[in-house]
Amino acid sequence: MVDIDCEKYGIMYDPPHVGEVIKEEYLIPLNLTVTEAALKLGVTRKALSELVNGKTGISVKMAIKLSKAFNTSVKMWLNMQIEYDLFHELQKYQPDDVQVMYG
Repeated sequence: MVDIDCEKYGIMYDPPHVGEVIKEEYLIPLNLTVTEAALKLGVTRKALSELVNGKTGISVKMAIKLSKAFNTSVKMWLNMQIEYDLFHELQKYQPDDVQVMYG
């Protein structure tokens, strides 16, 4: 892993994938299968399975669905996705090719 100044970017170090959070914090404690949860969320089993297994991220629409289903905020889900995406993108790209133009 590339050494990232997480404080500089305002992110947590190696944040969990949203799917892992859904599985560990909601599906397991509520004793829900992926099939049952997908039905209740109004999504396909495949879509939820891919999310829970870390193969896809969440969309704004999915964040809205999750917030209603689990009585949370849409922003919580979107922020979680952004933190995950930003941390992993910074593993591949550092903006060394950009010149500061202001401040």
